[in-house]
Amino acid sequence: MAELAGLADPRTREVNAKHGDDHGVNLGKLRALAKRLKTQQELACELWGTGDSAARLLALLICRPKAFGRDELDGMLREARTPKVHDWLVNYVVKKSPHAEELRVAWSADPDPVVASAGWALTTERVAKKPAGLDLAGLLDTIEAEMRDAPDRLQWAMNHCLAQIGIGHAEHRARAIDIGERLGVLKDYPTSPGCTSPFAPVWISEMVRRQGGTAAG
Repeated sequence: MAELAGLADPRTREVNAKHGDDHGVNLGKLRALAKRLKTQQELACELWGTGDSAARLLALLICRPKAFGRDELDGMLREARTPKVHDWLVNYVVKKSPHAEELRVAWSADPDPVVASAGWALTTERVAKKPAGLDLAGLLDTIEAEMRDAPDRLQWAMNHCLAQIGIGHAEHRARAIDIGERLGVLKDYPTSPGCTSPFAPVWISEMVRRQGGTAAG
């Protein structure tokens, strides 16, 4: 904890605060520390228990994802209220857990929009890697009905799922683009030069073009 405190930088904290995060540790330095520590599940649990965001990020880098129980992961997600801790927990730990599918289903239906956003992130992963058994048309129905008015984090996760369906599944591409066009979600999102817009119709078309396909499928 003392070492983490020593790595904290006021300017980094200021930048992170704009994104809803509350720590000042450079992530490159955090990863270097994790590389030195290697996997230490017991230490990871102790670090998580401090409630400190930088300590929790470090915990997620040195833990054993498969060592956590289903209820443990559910509790951790509900405690992870800053975006970076939430994202790393889902991407680095839950996605590698044997409980990922059960949590995906439960979280997607959760009334807490931040928890639900984790369910949608796991759904996007399945759309990309293991779509068999998913009702893609049903997912598009839900996105069409709910995405425009969803809170920011949930809206972002739904939008990513919409784009992934359009990118990876030609038979649903035209509908995914149409939904994106009609809802207009993230249409005016500021995008840096060289980056792809998160506006689903543009995102889908650009990724399909890179893969050598056509937007129409």
